[in-house]
Amino acid sequence: MQSAKFLAVYNIAPVLRGHSLVVPRSHISSLFDLSQEDQSEFMDFSLKVTRVLLSAFKGEGYDWSIQEGKSAGQSVEHLHLHIVIRNPGDLPEGTEWYLKIRENESLLLESDHRQRLSEDEYRFYTDYLRNEYLLLSRI
Repeated sequence: MQSAKFLAVYNIAPVLRGHSLVVPRSHISSLFDLSQEDQSEFMDFSLKVTRVLLSAFKGEGYDWSIQEGKSAGQSVEHLHLHIVIRNPGDLPEGTEWYLKIRENESLLLESDHRQRLSEDEYRFYTDYLRNEYLLLSRI
């Protein structure tokens, strides 16, 4: 999915199925660097992406996360919102996805140590989500 100012991409190394990112097209380091108008568009676009992901992955819930600054675990100096689709039992009881990352990768959400999707798997998910978006757009 995309808008004039934002893109949604499937995470190449998803924590859970459906893990995607919303990123600005232009280089923006901080949420505070967006104008109020762009903040609203960022939120609206992120909600649309989340609806598609919930539908595509039959999710019952979702987590949103923005890490801003090194102390918060930001590993790429570009604003990005993580959307993680959640279902009962997707992680061991009492474990949250961001704690799983913290334990395994010292706060790095884009770690090279997590299993990455193959090109075919990545293409499958992006095509699948594009089709889901088109289906939901008609409703």
